Amino acid sequence: MSNESEEKKSISIEVPTDVEKGTYSNLCIITHSQSEFIVDFAQIFVGQAKPKVRSRIIMTPDNAKRLLLALQDNVNKFEQTFGSIQIGTHDKTPNSHIPPITPFGSGEA
Repeated sequence: MSNESEEKKSISIEVPTDVEKGTYSNLCIITHSQSEFIVDFAQIFVGQAKPKVRSRIIMTPDNAKRLLLALQDNVNKFEQTFGSIQIGTHDKTPNSHIPPITPFGSGEA
């Protein structure tokens, strides 16, 4: 017998046209408080004084954990199909000439 939390539910989502092209990010800063996680997606370019945040996502701790698990599941599926992801060795981003920085940070808000 399965309960409601174990059942997979289908959700139909709509992506507005002004959002569908996405936003490029090569830097992500993650902070948290007792009640929320804040994920800032930013861009950093050579000659730029400091990175500019392009998108901020605020979520509850339980949704942050769900995101973590969903990302891990998708990375595992990607690696099963395309091979292991080697961080920093195959950087083909438009700004791969930027000196290495820690791409993900964490801290308390």
